[in-house]
Amino acid sequence: MTVFNPADGTPHGASAQGVPADAMRRLAELQPGRPGSIFTSDLSVNEFLLVREAGFRPIGLVLGSSIYHVGIQLGRWGKNQELTTLSQAMYHARELAMTRMEAEAAQLGADGIVGVRLSVEAREFGNDVAEFIAIGTAVKAEEPVPGGGSWRNLKGQPFTSDLNGQDFWTLIRAGYAPLGMVMGTCVYHIAHQRMGQVFSNIGKNVEIEQFTQALYDARELAMARMQHEAEELKAEGIVGVQLNAHNHRWGGHTTEFFAIGTAVRPLRDDHVIERPTMVLSLDG
Repeated sequence: MTVFNPADGTPHGASAQGVPADAMRRLAELQPGRPGSIFTSDLSVNEFLLVREAGFRPIGLVLGSSIYHVGIQLGRWGKNQELTTLSQAMYHARELAMTRMEAEAAQLGADGIVGVRLSVEAREFGNDVAEFIAIGTAVKAEEPVPGGGSWRNLKGQPFTSDLNGQDFWTLIRAGYAPLGMVMGTCVYHIAHQRMGQVFSNIGKNVEIEQFTQALYDARELAMARMQHEAEELKAEGIVGVQLNAHNHRWGGHTTEFFAIGTAVRPLRDDHVIERPTMVLSLDG
């Protein structure tokens, strides 16, 4: 992901992406690859060992944050409609957090980031203010890509993946590689029912078609935007897709649908997964 300067449309450099100086000093002290240097990671013990088994060495915990004020959206509240101002705000805030996390990983010379968590936390600065946080473990490949090339994506950035350690190991061993996390969002307002409709439905089993259609449309918009991001990365597909609904603080008739997953590419033609071996206990 790239952050662009709103004044002239040019991309910011790593130093201008909002990564604080304290973070850069912390990353410099890690000195990955040097004798005696340590790494930081939020991977569990099992995940850490499986990531190492897959051929990647954790080198540091990286994070990105953006505290964002969501603007005002005007619209016709009796109509099903996307609230584009809110959709753009929710997407841009997450993109800022992800970009800053990637900048920290690039500072460490990482090839990718695994176990990424992307969350939104409400803050007490105001009803329309929230913090968007991206955090994961930067990793360095110990072996080159089979057949040549780079583990980084087509944009030259470290790959990102929200797969856990077990799924990441399975993906690599089966001949695939992550390209990056792709996402799509849609904030949608569901029209209020007219009074006549409310009374006509009392005591009946009946589908509320305008609600069904609104939620269907909103989910489709989020999914299509996620798919478009994967196509831009020249991905073969998206794995681990999650489609979540968030109400935040907008009220009952406004909902955000957020789709996110890991875009992948093939490393080789065959994708044979190793068969599990039977283990017999000798106890008792």
